[in-house]
Amino acid sequence: MDLGFFVKGMIIGLSIAAPVGPIGVLCIRRTLAEGRLAGFVSGMGAATADAAYGMIAGFGLTSIASFLVGQQSWLRLIGGLFLCYLGFKTFLTRPSDETIASKKQGLIGNYFSTLLLTITNPMTIISFAAVFAGLGVGTSQRDYQSSLILVTGVFSGSVLWWLTLSTVVNSFGKRFNSQRLVWVNKVSGIVIFIFGCIALIH
Repeated sequence: MDLGFFVKGMIIGLSIAAPVGPIGVLCIRRTLAEGRLAGFVSGMGAATADAAYGMIAGFGLTSIASFLVGQQSWLRLIGGLFLCYLGFKTFLTRPSDETIASKKQGLIGNYFSTLLLTITNPMTIISFAAVFAGLGVGTSQRDYQSSLILVTGVFSGSVLWWLTLSTVVNSFGKRFNSQRLVWVNKVSGIVIFIFGCIALIH
C-alpha cells in the first residue's frame, strides 16, 4: 500500500511538472545557456514548492491553506510582476553576457527564482487537496504516514521530470551557437512576459 501511494505520488508529480509553463521555459533556456545543472536546479525550486504545497494539503494545515488562498491576488501580482521582469530581462540578455550573469546569480539564484514563481500560485493547494481526497488520504493522524509517502512520491516525480528535461535539452545544447541563443533568449523572454501578463490579468 505504501509503495502504491509512492507510485501514485510520482505520477501526480510528473503530471504537475510536465505541462510547459513559465518554469519549463526558464528551465529550457537556462539549460541551453548555462548547462544541465543550471536547468535542473531551476526545476528543483519548482519541485520543492510543489512538495511544500502538497504537505500543507496532505497534513490538513487548513489555516495555512486558507490564508494562502485568501492572499492569492497579492501572490499572483507578485508572481506576475516577477515573470514580466524575467521576461524583459531574458529578452535583452546577450549570449556574451550569459556567463557573467550566471556567475552573479549562481545556482542558488536559479533555485529560488523558480521556487518563488511556484509559491505564488496557491491554487496548487486546492489541486493537491482534491487529489488526496480522491485517493482516500484524509487529514486524521493515522493518515499522516500515507500523506508523507504520497508527498515524497510527488517530489520524486517532479525531480525526475526536471532531470529528464534538462538532460534531453542539454543534449541539443551543442547545436546552439551564439546566433541561435540570441533567438532562444528573445523567444523565451516573450513567452515568459506573456505568462506574466496573463497572471496579472487574472
